[in-house]
Amino acid sequence: METVLLQINNNKAYQLLKDLEDLNIVKVLKKTVLTDKKKSAHDFIGLISKSDMELIDKAIEEDCENIDLDGWK
Repeated sequence: METVLLQINNNKAYQLLKDLEDLNIVKVLKKTVLTDKKKSAHDFIGLISKSDMELIDKAIEEDCENIDLDGWK
């Protein structure tokens, strides 16, 4: 047996794969649907360690203290 990664471009192709699966010729292992959904902060929860997050927060606070508000006018 061999595993192959395919990109399905339309529903007809997916139906053909389903038909082949019904005939026990192939097996669909995983189905993922790609969307154009924009990532939000919630998508990244848990990816950054607490200690790294504390360092990031500290760096942001320090940089915010050094902003020249007159330069923003």
